[in-house]
Amino acid sequence: MSRRIEIELTSSRPDGTWTWRAAGAREPKGVLDGTLLAQGSKPGDVVKAEADFDIDGITIVSITQGRVKVDKVEKITLVGNDKPFEAVTQQLAKKDRGDRRDRGDRGDRRDRPARGDRPARGDGAGRDNDRRPRRDNAAGADKPRGPRRPHFEAPPELPQRPKAKRLKAGSTNRKAVLSELPEDQRPIAELALQGMQTVRQRLKDANAALAAEGKPTMPEQSVLQMAENLLPRLRVADWLDRAEAARKDLAELDLRDLRSVVAAANDPVIERAENCRELVAELRAGLTARAEQEHLNWLGDIDAALGVGRIVRALKLSGQPPKAGALFPDELGRRLAEATSQSLVADALADRWIAVLEAVAFAPIRAQVTVTSKPEIITPDLAKTVERLGALLPQIAASLGIAVASTNHAPKPLRAVRPPAKKLPPKPPTAPKAAAVEAPTETASEAVVEAVVAEVVVAELAAESTPAVADASVAETPTTDEG
Repeated sequence: MSRRIEIELTSSRPDGTWTWRAAGAREPKGVLDGTLLAQGSKPGDVVKAEADFDIDGITIVSITQGRVKVDKVEKITLVGNDKPFEAVTQQLAKKDRGDRRDRGDRGDRRDRPARGDRPARGDGAGRDNDRRPRRDNAAGADKPRGPRRPHFEAPPELPQRPKAKRLKAGSTNRKAVLSELPEDQRPIAELALQGMQTVRQRLKDANAALAAEGKPTMPEQSVLQMAENLLPRLRVADWLDRAEAARKDLAELDLRDLRSVVAAANDPVIERAENCRELVAELRAGLTARAEQEHLNWLGDIDAALGVGRIVRALKLSGQPPKAGALFPDELGRRLAEATSQSLVADALADRWIAVLEAVAFAPIRAQVTVTSKPEIITPDLAKTVERLGALLPQIAASLGIAVASTNHAPKPLRAVRPPAKKLPPKPPTAPKAAAVEAPTETASEAVVEAVVAEVVVAELAAESTPAVADASVAETPTTDEG
């Protein structure tokens, strides 16, 4: 295969050949035929050559002319002009309504008669005499329009508070406890973290699988006793993982998650753990401070929404206190009830009435809201809304003249309905696999694995059946918590 290289001509021989060397090298590397070179070639020229590399050496096949250095540079000469420079200017002509077109004998427009006294046009001028006369807007000849629909202007938006973070617990403490356990006890410990009911169900399934295969079943009492003995340490480790994650995001954590962590600390096992006491006290103090701050933020958001006229948002916020049983201030409740009553006017849209009633029905000031005027048109949707919420708003139903059926069930807030997802086209049917190569189901594989683990555990328990072990199992009081 040939390859292109750069060579330098070193000297010419009497037989018409030339010696060459690689460009930049010290010694000649070979000989080439002089007929391949262009006329006027001389020693020291650097050219590009196509060369074949083989066992015998390098053979120059052809010569390509290299770049020719051109010293001459063409320039563009700018020829000057002796004429003086004159800037381009623009001047707009003034509009003259009188000179806009030739009026001829029409005279001044101000001297023309009124539109009603003019003669009909079209006397031979190519216009139709039956042309419809123009309406005189000044005389009020416009076609009367129907009643305009009332327009509702949305109040200005308010800045939203950042969304609270949800709890993302780690697994450091749980992994540490599992790493300290023997290898054969780790599967049972992982099941115990899910609850004793899970351990019982998995053990029952494993025994059923062993009985179906004709193998001896596992002693349920021994395995359950082992899980109960491991459970206290696992519960403490699991709570520590959640508590440390809660302490990390204490200022931004959702109050529901923080309350769940603090409530879980009331477990006697966690209360007795010395490494949990300081963390429990810190989280309880943080929960108290966060609850007070969230209560102030709640009242501030209601007042701000009420200040800009967002009645529906203020009503919804009033029904969602950050702490159950929080008392709503009387002054703020009075203002909210007055603003709600003033928004239920006769010329308001039916959709506006429905939105306000849905929000006020689950607000703490629903009994203080009154209606002074009925809507112009009670639509079927509005009537259904009043009938559904009549148990919570009896005074409004009576003011609108809508009968409400007595019921023992209080209505619930409506849930947001998501649009239906697009249905994907059905997948083409696949050929059924042979029964011999069919993979086992996940439940069967898990049962087999747990059965093997349980067999190992039972074997070790049988081998360690000594009085010392029996005394230890009796002396230790297990905590039978299924959660």
